[in-house]
Amino acid sequence: VQLQASGGGLVQPGGSLRLSCVASGSIFSFKVMGWYRQSPGKQRELVATITPGGLTNYVGAVKGRFTISRDNAKNTVYLQMNSLKPEDTAVYYCNEGSSRAVVSGSFSSWGQGTLVTVSS
Repeated sequence: VQLQASGGGLVQPGGSLRLSCVASGSIFSFKVMGWYRQSPGKQRELVATITPGGLTNYVGAVKGRFTISRDNAKNTVYLQMNSLKPEDTAVYYCNEGSSRAVVSGSFSSWGQGTLVTVSS
């Protein structure tokens, strides 16, 4: 499986970004997808998940500000991030698998992430 995240950049507090992650080499439409982030000096954390049927879940820190979605025809998962805060600064990654795998984040490989920097 190859995962390529994009869409990161520098944004001011209160701004918005939309991240994309294209997956190849798997049956995307059958997979639970997750967005994760890792800040300097911290462990990677799960941010949001979406099931094949479109059910979503979010970590408390981003609930109400971030929206995860997917386009199975394009093998792509998105993360719309609004009302960004400096503490959202991190490298963002996506990954896919079963519900258990996505929630645990125990993957042997990760694709290239995309850096989001929230700063004035």
